[in-house]
Amino acid sequence: MIRSELIQKIADDNPHLYQRDVERIVNTIFDEITTAMSKGDRVELRGFGAFSVKKRDARVGRNPRTGETVHVEEKHVPFFKTGKLLRDRLNGKS
Repeated sequence: MIRSELIQKIADDNPHLYQRDVERIVNTIFDEITTAMSKGDRVELRGFGAFSVKKRDARVGRNPRTGETVHVEEKHVPFFKTGKLLRDRLNGKS
């Protein structure tokens, strides 16, 4: 599902809301999650999962095409851990 499909689904399920308002709500939620993660905070949605940021240390890598070694700088990457409820639903336990 992509963002526009999510917005359309919520708008269809809630006919009392205008689609532009639903779009603003969805964009605000995503922006808040992004902002919190950029500050290094963890975002938890109970029953769904938790978004956090993991640090990858600098290392020496290898260019697979040429085999030459390259320096890979330290970086931060997003990480998502599923919640128990979501995991159980995916495995047919609910």
